Amino acid sequence: MQNLKYIFVSGGVISGIGKGVTTASIALLLKKSGYSVTPLKFENYLNIDAGTINPIEHGDPFLCEDGTEADMDMGTYEKFLNQNMTRDNFVTMGQIYQTVIDRERRFEYKGEDVEAIPHITDEIIDRIHNAAKKKNADIVIIELGGTAGEYQNIFYYEAARILTLRKPKDVIHVHVSYVPTPGHLGEPKTKPTQLSVRALNSMGIQPNFIVARSEKNLDKRRKDRFALFCNMHPDEIISNPDLSNIYEIPLLLHKQNFDKMILEKLSLPVHEPDLKEWSDLIARINKKKEKTVEIVIAGKYFGTGDYQLKDSYAALFDAIDHAKWEVGVEVKTKWINTEDLEFEGETPEEIQKKIEGIIGKPDGIIVPIGWGERGAEGMIATANYARAEKIPYLGLCYGMQLACVAFARNVIGLEGANSVEIDPETKYPIIHMIPSQKELMERRAYGGTMRLGAWDAKVEEKTMAYDIYSKYNEISEKGITSERHRHRYEFNDEYTKEFEKHGMIISARSVVEHLAEIVELPRDVHPFYLGTQGHPEYKSRPIKPHPIFMAFLEATKNHES
Repeated sequence: MQNLKYIFVSGGVISGIGKGVTTASIALLLKKSGYSVTPLKFENYLNIDAGTINPIEHGDPFLCEDGTEADMDMGTYEKFLNQNMTRDNFVTMGQIYQTVIDRERRFEYKGEDVEAIPHITDEIIDRIHNAAKKKNADIVIIELGGTAGEYQNIFYYEAARILTLRKPKDVIHVHVSYVPTPGHLGEPKTKPTQLSVRALNSMGIQPNFIVARSEKNLDKRRKDRFALFCNMHPDEIISNPDLSNIYEIPLLLHKQNFDKMILEKLSLPVHEPDLKEWSDLIARINKKKEKTVEIVIAGKYFGTGDYQLKDSYAALFDAIDHAKWEVGVEVKTKWINTEDLEFEGETPEEIQKKIEGIIGKPDGIIVPIGWGERGAEGMIATANYARAEKIPYLGLCYGMQLACVAFARNVIGLEGANSVEIDPETKYPIIHMIPSQKELMERRAYGGTMRLGAWDAKVEEKTMAYDIYSKYNEISEKGITSERHRHRYEFNDEYTKEFEKHGMIISARSVVEHLAEIVELPRDVHPFYLGTQGHPEYKSRPIKPHPIFMAFLEATKNHES
């Protein structure tokens, strides 16, 4: 561990400024320069993981291959580095406290009084070293959650200060801060960042670099002001203006010699990074698209107060982007809150007409992840509308389950069919809870107790699913593929024969427990109607889009309204 190098990435002025993308961009540049790099995210909240947090509160929890329910930044790291993150890359303050308190209860501190310093800070530093060791990293990049000056993250900064004191030649600090341009003034203002750096200084930390987030490139005057008041050289102020796409950021940072300066400060040999693959990606992104398709996303987590946000489905939107660049189409998304698609006391014909008035005739429909009763009837109605109107449909997890409910009601004729998550007393429990999950729920064990992480599935030959995975070489010779999972309810196999009799194909089943994984309608019945219990959106990457999303977009491209 003697040669390990550390880069701390902190944030200033406002949250959501782009620390995660900056961390990922630095990691990409250093990886492409020949170094083994692993990023870590330190979160402020006391939750053990992100799995029990409402997605409207903190965005879409990112699901890792090992089942870790983490912050969205884990997804950013995976997409930039094209490598899997694990539980070692994600730390919350709740994990830190729990570990220290558990040790105290086991008398591992030998009667010592347990305090924030050194015990909390030592645990933070240990997590950094353990992750670096497990990942065999030359450089570990630590993203500190929140903004400088918050009380919630003070121990992270204290650990960073201690580590800097212990290894001054091996640690650098990058501060990502916001440079606003008030409309009534018309010029960028550096004072907020100056105060943010002063907060860092008060904690014993002097940043080596400032990454200035702003609407436009910083001019020489602004860089000189930063240098004067933040005790830095103008070259150490890195401009990071708004760009049309976040994947352009590594190239922008490289043009400013950011990676070169980082390696020099860490006394590491400088190598020119191989960015051809990344440059080719940007070329695909910027290439003029010949066709635009409209996709309706019918979900329940778009609203936050008077505002709409897409963070609740961040991985989904990213997966659509990755696929559209490869397929060569522009995508216009229309967000619909499924609570607006629920109509009581009306005939099926009247409901269908009202749904058509809201959804229209798009080229494709996606019903994504969801939980609970709210908005579920709107999702069921949407799945049925897509089937009846032969609009390409992709159901993800909850969207797969409720497509099965819609099929049971409207094709098989099982009136009142439902998921027991929505109606525990339903006469036709199309979606139910398997015994192992039922036991956990009875013990009120929610966090981390679902079917989580990568699960293998056997895909049936001569199905649309098999053709999709085969086309992109994402299936073994034995027909095995793998997707990440995050759910506790499953398709009820008691209804398998009835579904197959009426034309629904169960095209994939889990290798363990033989659970239904993918359902689809035959291509001679519907151009594209597929639901997957897994979450392909979490495995999609810009360099390697997921086959299911590419196949879905191909179907929307060929759809004629």
